[in-house]
Amino acid sequence: MPHRLPSGLITGSVKAEIHPTYIDCTMTCACGAVYHARSTKAQVRLGICASCHPFFTGTQKLVDTAGRVEKFRRRFDAAAAAPKAKKRA
Repeated sequence: MPHRLPSGLITGSVKAEIHPTYIDCTMTCACGAVYHARSTKAQVRLGICASCHPFFTGTQKLVDTAGRVEKFRRRFDAAAAAPKAKKRA
């Protein structure tokens, strides 16, 4: 039988066979940081974490996906180096 706590929460057992099984999980970031938690998966790979995220570290880091940052820089540098044509009135 569920019990009501003074805070208003209801406690009791969960329904059988409808909830996922939580197991110990190892989370590994691309920077090499390893975290241990509980999840429905045994291993989780992270692209960015609190150890390397710019908000927490205070440094800027570009995450390059498939060379997109380099492609942008080449295009931007080429546009800056090209002489601008003057419009005639």
